[in-house]
Amino acid sequence: MTIAYACILVAALLPYVWAVFAKTSGSGNYDNRDPRAWLANQDSARSRRANAAQLNGFEAFPAFAAAVLMAELAGVDVQRITLLALGFVGFRILHGLFYVLGNASARSIVWFGGFACVLALMVSAILRIN
Repeated sequence: MTIAYACILVAALLPYVWAVFAKTSGSGNYDNRDPRAWLANQDSARSRRANAAQLNGFEAFPAFAAAVLMAELAGVDVQRITLLALGFVGFRILHGLFYVLGNASARSIVWFGGFACVLALMVSAILRIN
C-alpha cells in the first residue's frame, strides 16, 4: 500500500507545482499581497492556464484520496490499487502539462483517464474486487 499512499502525497502536492509555474511565468513582478488578483490579471496565457491546472488539481484530489482509501478498506487487491493510483498520478501530470501548453484535446483525454482511475477504484471498493 505504500506506493498508493505515496501517490496520494504526490497528487496532494502536484497542484503546488502548477501554482509555482503560474507565479513564475507571469508578466511583471509577482504580488504576494493579493496573489489571486495578480493571477487573474495576467497577460500570459501560460500563467493563467497553469493557475487553472492548479485549481483543477485541487478539485480532483479529494475524490482520488477517498477512492484509494475506500479500496484499501474494502480489501481490494493491492496491485490493482497501486496500478490505478499510479495511473491517476500519471494522467494528472500529463493533464497539467497539456493544460499549460494549451493542448485542450489531449488535456481532456487525460483528464478522463484520471477520472476513470478514480471510478475504477471506487467501483472496485464497492464490488470488493480482489
